Amino acid sequence: MDKKVVVTASGLKALEDELEQLKTVRRKEVSEKIRVARSYGDLSENSEYDEAKNEQAIVEARIADLEVMLKNIVIIDESELVTDAVSLGSTVKVYDEEFEEELEYIIVGSTEADLDIGKISDESPVGKALIGKKVGDVAEAVLPTGDTAKFRVISIG
Repeated sequence: MDKKVVVTASGLKALEDELEQLKTVRRKEVSEKIRVARSYGDLSENSEYDEAKNEQAIVEARIADLEVMLKNIVIIDESELVTDAVSLGSTVKVYDEEFEEELEYIIVGSTEADLDIGKISDESPVGKALIGKKVGDVAEAVLPTGDTAKFRVISIG
């Protein structure tokens, strides 16, 4: 049984868009690179051909991964999110007690995680620690460095 992939509606759209782009644009680009490299002659010493074939394998593997993900997708119904405790799909404002600063995170499934825009996975140490917490609770997360971070929940949306 494949693992369920939990995403928001926008996360589903991003996965579908990526799959479409890989199938319609990237496949053609790589196919053209292979065709051009073949025209150079002897394939045994043709680095362009080898590179294009490797790129083709990477594209095809990603397409296969996305197709499996999309078969196992569970969409978070954002209209049904509760705001009394942190859950998947929650936007949570926290106070980082070590760095004395407020941070805002959106708890998402691992496929949507992107720390640069504040989206953290429910499977990450901080995400796991925040799940189930209520306003005023302190979540303690053991970071990959071995340090423990403490976050006080300020608000849940």
